[in-house]
Amino acid sequence: MLTLPTFKITRNVAHVNIICNNRAVPPRRRYHHGSLKQLLLDSAVALIAEAGPRAFTLRELARRAGVSHNAPYRHFKDRDDLLAAVAAQGFDLLTTAMTEEMAPGRTGIERLELAGRGYVKFALNWPQHILVMFETPASDPLRPDYEAAGRRAFQTLLDAIVGVQAEGGLPAGDPHPYAIVAWSAVHGLAKLAIAGRLPFDAAETIGFTRYMTLSLSLGMANLPHPGKAKKRA
Repeated sequence: MLTLPTFKITRNVAHVNIICNNRAVPPRRRYHHGSLKQLLLDSAVALIAEAGPRAFTLRELARRAGVSHNAPYRHFKDRDDLLAAVAAQGFDLLTTAMTEEMAPGRTGIERLELAGRGYVKFALNWPQHILVMFETPASDPLRPDYEAAGRRAFQTLLDAIVGVQAEGGLPAGDPHPYAIVAWSAVHGLAKLAIAGRLPFDAAETIGFTRYMTLSLSLGMANLPHPGKAKKRA
């Protein structure tokens, strides 16, 4: 199990310390039929947290998981396929984080702000998933679960934008440009926090997310829809 990230302020920079309690799964760990896939995914996440997504092999993963060298191939055709499965798991966790955070929102703007907060919380809690989701090549062809999970996560944000538009908080029109602006902002903030480039601790980072999201919403509300601006140009 991975503990929540902690922060240390050094020269006004927040350093995220991700601690993995299970650096190695005990050898010859027994698993029930059908649980091998989850065991491998859990072991992969722990290994990625320790060594990064590019520094492990399926053989090392099998050793850490305490299974035979051939066991990973029962569920994954190669290393990239396993990373795609980890990414799919990450997108599902992201969707859950945003959805749960948005639940108490009473207005479209509140739900959008809470979606951003859920995104940043997810990134701080699961930085290894962020690495795999956005910094490793996707498998070719895409795993169906990877593609579907990514669509669900983006649709959650898109629905939040549509909710703001429905209440008049954003100009009508294609919601995708607004969603991309919001996504870029929260993702950039999350990456800066994970890299220790912000003068905030974890709580302050979450608080700043609200300020940033509301600032973006106000700015987008006072500008013409990107599509309309393009047509006039």
